[in-house]
This record gives sequence, C-alpha cells and structure tokens, in this order.
Amino acid sequence: MIPRASVQEAIARYDPRRLTVGAIGSHSALDVADGAADEGLRTLVVAQQGRERTYARYFKAHRAADGRLLRGAVDECLVLPKFGDVVQDAHQQHLLSRSTVWVPNRSFTVYCGIDNVEDKWRVPIFGNRAMLRTEERTESRDYYWLLERAGLPFPEKIKDPRDITELAIVKLHHAKKKLERGFFTAASYKEYQEKSGELLSQGVIDEESLEKARIERYVIGPVFNFNFFYSPLAARHGEEPLELLGVDWRFESSLDGHVRLPAAQQLTLQGKQRIPEMTVVGHNTATVRESLLEDAFALGEKFVKAAQEHYAPGIIGPFCLQTCVDKDMRFYIYDVAPRIGGGTNVHVGVGHPYGNALWRQPTSTGRRVAMEIKRAAEEGRLADVVT
Repeated sequence: MIPRASVQEAIARYDPRRLTVGAIGSHSALDVADGAADEGLRTLVVAQQGRERTYARYFKAHRAADGRLLRGAVDECLVLPKFGDVVQDAHQQHLLSRSTVWVPNRSFTVYCGIDNVEDKWRVPIFGNRAMLRTEERTESRDYYWLLERAGLPFPEKIKDPRDITELAIVKLHHAKKKLERGFFTAASYKEYQEKSGELLSQGVIDEESLEKARIERYVIGPVFNFNFFYSPLAARHGEEPLELLGVDWRFESSLDGHVRLPAAQQLTLQGKQRIPEMTVVGHNTATVRESLLEDAFALGEKFVKAAQEHYAPGIIGPFCLQTCVDKDMRFYIYDVAPRIGGGTNVHVGVGHPYGNALWRQPTSTGRRVAMEIKRAAEEGRLADVVT
C-alpha cells in the first residue's frame, strides 16, 4: 500500500487554485464531472479507445474566453488504448501535473487492478484506498467481514449448495462481462445444479468463479441503495459528518424483462431465455418513507464507526449501502460500495432529494464530492480527504 504520507506530500505540491477532478470514463464519471463543473473545478476523464465519444464529444466542455463554462462538463478527455494504461508512469505524471484529485469508481479498480490501485497509483485519491479491496468477495476482510464487526444485518450465508432449502441467491462474477455479475437464484440443490450447469454451458459463468461464489438467503423485498457521504471536515463547522444524499434502485437485464411478462409466459421460456441475467443497465431514483430514515442513518453510523476502527482513517466522502427491506421493515445489506455508487448519475443536474434538502441547492453525489474538495482546498486541508 502506498503510504498516505507520500500521497499527502504529492497533494502539498498542488496549486489549490487550479485543481482538476479526475475519474475513469465509466460508471459514474458524468456525475463526478458535472458536480465538479457546478463547483467551478476543472475536469479530466480517462477514456478507452472505442468508448471515448461520450466524454470527448457529447459532453465535452466548451468555455468562454473568460473561462465561464457554456456547455458540457468534461474539460479534458485522455484517451488510451486500455483503461488500465493510465497506471503507466507517464499518464500518472500527466494527472499530477494537472493537480488532479482522483475520484475512484468501480471501473477504476476492475480495469486497473486492485493491486495497482494500492501499490502503484501515486495520484491522490479522494476517499480511502485501503477500503476499495473490501469489494472483492473472495478476500478474507471483505465487506461482509466489516458488516459483521459493525453488527449490521446482512443475508445469512449458505456454506454448501447442498444446504439450499429456500430461495437463495448465488453471487459471482460474469465470465465474459468483466464488470458485471453472473448471479442466479435457486430454491433447492437440484435447481442450483440445473441452473449452474446451464449457465456454465452458455459461458455466462465459469467453474472457478462458481467454486468461490457466495450463496446467501434471498431477502424478498424492494431494493434501496443508500448513497451516503461522510465528511472529515464537518466537525470543525459544527455539522453532522454523516449525510444521506439520496437513494437509487437498479434496472437489470434480462431480469426486468422477465418480470414484465405474465407468469404463464415466463414458464414457456426455453434455452438462453429461461434463466434471467442480472446485468445492471440503468438506475432510477427513489425515496423511503420518513419513518425509516432513522433506521437508514443507523446503518450508516455503524458502518462509519467500524470503518474507522478497522480501516483507518475510515470512510472519506461517498459510500453506498445496498439494501433489501423485508415484510417486517427490516433492512438487510446485500452489497457495499466504499466509494461513489453506480447509480448516482440519476441525480446529475437535479441533485438527490435528501442532499437538496440538506444543502438548499441541487446536490448530487458528484457535486457533494466537489464541494468537499473545494472546502478542503480553501481550509488548507486537502491532505485530510485523500489517501
């Protein structure tokens, strides 16, 4: 792990009046760029050849002679053959020369590799780089390990597929789509065998991932992804450090296509159409009934406390607790993002409902990140928000 002190030395050389906010051009990069633009910061997106037009053309920033932003949000798009090439020294040096504060998303760790992120990435990261590895479910200290120590509720693990006696979900990576999931459900060992065999034959999953898959009880209920923000700067201003900015939920293909069909029609599906995939293709915004908000905050508080205890300095900035709510109004955390969530683009421009109510202006996650970076720069505390 790159020592935090060396990152703080790097950011001490930055010009706080000319900061750039950077991200991998995928996942939530538009939210990051749009929020930074709202706060008057320059933006840089790293794109991969063949996937660059969104950032290099369609959302390219156009500025007036005096620097005022007239259109778009992306000031610079660095196009590379592969996302992972950004780890090369020359590209990192380019980012450092732009005084870049890097906002990590899931695409960053997947395409660049978690080992590179921890050991080779010299650009200051907004957030806690030590927590990014907790998303790898094969790690001994993954987010389930942290949830357990925090005393937070999550679906019970089923150690052996032979022990499946009620509806369960099998969580593993997609064999072909590197960033996506090869999840499937089963209510018995027989169904597990049938579905896993069929998905293996289709190339959706592979034997190695299936062997390492996590199997857990399926919680029947709606999904709410809570987009939180924790500010290390808040205490000095007498503010609550934990904020709930907003909530999103997912559109999943081909699962959402399945549930739009009548049950009788679902039963007629054959072959590749029979087992739905759960590939995230979009998000929508949501709110929860206000009587549940304190329960949601309690989840966030416990997670922050455990992160501070086990992953110093703890949470910095955005994180997402992805939950299901059962019929008795109990939350279960089924996934954790210790960085900006994947569904925050639904709030670009208009902000999150709760973030807007708190900050009295349209406040998306991307804008809240930029607000924190600006405040840190103004107070000479950039070193406190990067690792």
